[in-house]
Amino acid sequence: MSPRRRWLVAAGLAVAGTLALSACTSSAGSPAPSQSASQLINKPDSTYDGIGLLPPQPRPHFTLTDSVGKPFDFYSQTAGKPTLLYFGYTHCPDVCPATMGDISVALSQVPAAVRDKTQVVFVTTDVKRDTGPVLAKYMSQFDVGLPNKFIGLTGTQNQIDAAQVAAHVTLAEGDGETHSAEVLLYGSDDYANVGFLQTADEQAAIVHDLPLVAG
Repeated sequence: MSPRRRWLVAAGLAVAGTLALSACTSSAGSPAPSQSASQLINKPDSTYDGIGLLPPQPRPHFTLTDSVGKPFDFYSQTAGKPTLLYFGYTHCPDVCPATMGDISVALSQVPAAVRDKTQVVFVTTDVKRDTGPVLAKYMSQFDVGLPNKFIGLTGTQNQIDAAQVAAHVTLAEGDGETHSAEVLLYGSDDYANVGFLQTADEQAAIVHDLPLVAG
């Protein structure tokens, strides 16, 4: 790994036996989904502007610790609500803050009825540095003016790994700096039919797709 840090951007799903991947570096700007990701996952006539997930992924069951030290059961505490789930780390130089920023701006642009019931959950992949206070400070940069505070979660390495497995995303490596960069959107039916990668179109795709799954 170079001093500038390199990590894989993974769509996180095997479709027809192939895992869609894309890569980026901290100096390369926003990453783009690979051509194979578009061909294998996103159908031209898709209802969604994001990456259509085939098959749809069920809302995962895992319990981690929130920024104030309380257990957070992801399934039970977000069930039935539109929920954006992202795995990343607070010291990430570009992709993570750009992704969280896109989510924040997108939420300000969707109808109020959708915004009011949407949850955003950020799970750290860097268990050594991302303590509760660190996560709380990081989340507060992105949820200003929004009705629901963004939820930052941490845990032991085994718990974080188990959460990634439950969500069907690529396991993070390299102290969490090599991680899945896909945002999963779970709808009111408790399935993720669509995900997003950090591109120039991510914000607009979330604005388009979120009301479709909000119920």
